[in-house]
Amino acid sequence: MSTRTAAQLTLNPLGPHFGAQVEGLDLADAHDDDLVAVRAALTEKKVLFFRGQHLDDDGQVALGRRLGELTASHPVVGGVDEAHPEIYALDSADNGFADVWHTDVTFMPRPPLGSILRAVILPPTGGDTSWADSQLAYDSLSSPVRELADQLTAVHDGNREFGYYLAQRRGGKGSVWDGDVVTRLDPVEHPVVRVHPETGRKGIFVNPGFTSHIVGVSEAESRGILDLLYAHLTKPEHIIRHRWSLGDIAMWDNRSTAHYANRDYGTAHRVMHRITLRGDLPVGPTTSH
Repeated sequence: MSTRTAAQLTLNPLGPHFGAQVEGLDLADAHDDDLVAVRAALTEKKVLFFRGQHLDDDGQVALGRRLGELTASHPVVGGVDEAHPEIYALDSADNGFADVWHTDVTFMPRPPLGSILRAVILPPTGGDTSWADSQLAYDSLSSPVRELADQLTAVHDGNREFGYYLAQRRGGKGSVWDGDVVTRLDPVEHPVVRVHPETGRKGIFVNPGFTSHIVGVSEAESRGILDLLYAHLTKPEHIIRHRWSLGDIAMWDNRSTAHYANRDYGTAHRVMHRITLRGDLPVGPTTSH
């Protein structure tokens, strides 16, 4: 059954707890109250899909600016071209894969609030993307494990994925992120459980893509805790999956989800264009007050 917001936004849920397809809204011509409703629905549903859109690079950037403050394309990787420094091109012909569970750019002190992804070139089959609800996953942990996770801090490190790219392909000079040019990727610490700044809900905020270890425990304990949380986060009942078509736009709340792009299309070409909205410093249960 669909639901409507105050702006008559029609949402068809994709799962019992999160994810929805927005019906009948042309993002290129949306009124301000429509986008206010989209922003509210994004916080509530965490992942939104819009079919049959007709956005180009200019339109995608314009949409993002209406929803929030845009970041650079990526702290390390430059924009798709000089005219669009905000767009990060995920191109399978240039190692643009995302086939590991991750939350975008958690290796920076202030990760993005959310992401807006547009399908540009799709393989004949495959290339689906899945999202996991980190808040639902937290809620379904047993009470003793939740209490443990609430107390923990984790290190996030982008060097494994992007250190070589920064040094070799960007000459040690990345993008401007939060006002500073990125010249190195210093590991950062974030709470293992993040309190959402708008809803106050708690969610698991570690991911296999960028989290390196738990602070203050042994290596074996860290690995065991992280493996437990990763396995729980990505249980089937915490996941929705999207099969892409040209014209699709996906938006997700980076503060309450993780995602994974299937790399099951062989040598076929897949290109996605992503922009991100500037976020805030992650806050945990012990620092939320």
